[in-house]
Amino acid sequence: MDYTFIIPLIGVCIPIVAIASVTINKLIRLREKQIELAATQAAEKAARYAANGARMEQRVRVLERIVTDRGLGLAEDIDRVNDMPELARMRSN
Repeated sequence: MDYTFIIPLIGVCIPIVAIASVTINKLIRLREKQIELAATQAAEKAARYAANGARMEQRVRVLERIVTDRGLGLAEDIDRVNDMPELARMRSN
């Protein structure tokens, strides 16, 4: 049996496998970078929601105090809450 065709076949297959492995490696690195970017964006979004939650909690505390105190300065307290910069930002969104 003549095996002379095996050497050229191997000579052709080695570069094909090398090119395919480099391409696959680049695709894997690209996917890893995409995942890292998505994780970073999710963390930033979570931080924004946490900060917004803290501001909302502060506003609720002020409103609870206004409702429970019922003092003479109720109108002043309501005006102060309405003048909060967070409220203006929320209204603009």
